[in-house]
Amino acid sequence: MRLTAIQGKRILIGVTGGIAAYKACVLTSRLTKAGCDVHVMMTKEAKQFVSPQTFQALSRNPVHDDIFTEKNEHQIAHIDLADQADLIIIAPATAHTIAKLAHGLADDMVTAAVLATKAPVWVAPAMNVNMYHHPAVQKNLEIIQSYGYRVLKPDSGMLACGWVGEGRLMEPDAIYEEIEDYFGQAHQKDLQGYRILVTAGPTREKIDPVRFLTNHSSGKMGYAIAACAQKRGADVLLITGPTELDPPAGVEVIRVESALEMYEAVMKHFDEMDAVIKTAAVSDYRPKAVSDRKIKKTEDHPKIELVRNPDILEELGRRKTTQILIGFAAETHDLDHYAKGKLEKKNLDMVVANDVARTDTGFRSNDNEVTFYFRNGDIRHLHKMPKAEVAQELCNLLAEMLDKKKGSV
Repeated sequence: MRLTAIQGKRILIGVTGGIAAYKACVLTSRLTKAGCDVHVMMTKEAKQFVSPQTFQALSRNPVHDDIFTEKNEHQIAHIDLADQADLIIIAPATAHTIAKLAHGLADDMVTAAVLATKAPVWVAPAMNVNMYHHPAVQKNLEIIQSYGYRVLKPDSGMLACGWVGEGRLMEPDAIYEEIEDYFGQAHQKDLQGYRILVTAGPTREKIDPVRFLTNHSSGKMGYAIAACAQKRGADVLLITGPTELDPPAGVEVIRVESALEMYEAVMKHFDEMDAVIKTAAVSDYRPKAVSDRKIKKTEDHPKIELVRNPDILEELGRRKTTQILIGFAAETHDLDHYAKGKLEKKNLDMVVANDVARTDTGFRSNDNEVTFYFRNGDIRHLHKMPKAEVAQELCNLLAEMLDKKKGSV
């Protein structure tokens, strides 16, 4: 497994007193598992929501929650931490802490370390929507940005207080990806110069103007792969069925609905690609006839005659010349058997197989547990992890395959 850009980085997480403090636990865990040296600083208000022992267990380092208590009598903690940090991120950052940062106050571990550091400082606000939009808070955010601090804009949605709007802490997975991108931008461009097509999401096969056949695919896996490949330098085309996801920044997007529309879009662009990663869950069948009016309910038992849709992946396998072709096998049983069969029948370079009968991974989940099957017979299993990390592992393998193919030409 390749080393990632964030392994070995010392990251300070400042946790302040908001309900979103529990999300800092998730961020701490992800960064620690990724090989970062994570040190958590807490305000006294933050301890009202999460205990220091939780962060100590997750980070495997002592937690700093009192500016006057030194864990090592030979060091001044807030100075030592500030000097050795590669990045300081305050998540969640309350309106109170943002105000202190704006005006140079340093009466706790978090604000003292920020004043003492020369490392990059990121601030992730989390608060009630009305507080967030208050002129004083917005002014303070402008001030800290003038210091060079980066503000991670909060998400919109239902807040803990019951209001709906901006103010929700950026999700830990998204913060993790921002950190990974920050440290990886300087050197991890191993897909630069390659043109990659990714398909994602479900398709919809119309029955009448209000009904259609579809599946449970959310598109999250394909979107994560498209985003990862783009960040690593690739020129990415994402052909997506209907999803509720925002397209990744910097990625060209073609939106389709039906399997036939996806087929046409993929075939149109296939020849210009270096690789195709087909994660879309394309309907195998469509109604033979589509009613132009809503089919009304009757006492009869209506029947819908179905016809086969073209097999996009199989057609790509027949047409491919120099392209790397990667397919996904979403199965509910006999995973090994069906994955190996798909690899051979469809002339793929790799199949990524996952068990969609599980409720904790796969469709609609943020996590996945997959097995990679290769043409040379190798098999590699990844235990359950966020889809963004699966995407990184897949891009690692894709980069190796493309380099190998390039070297053999």
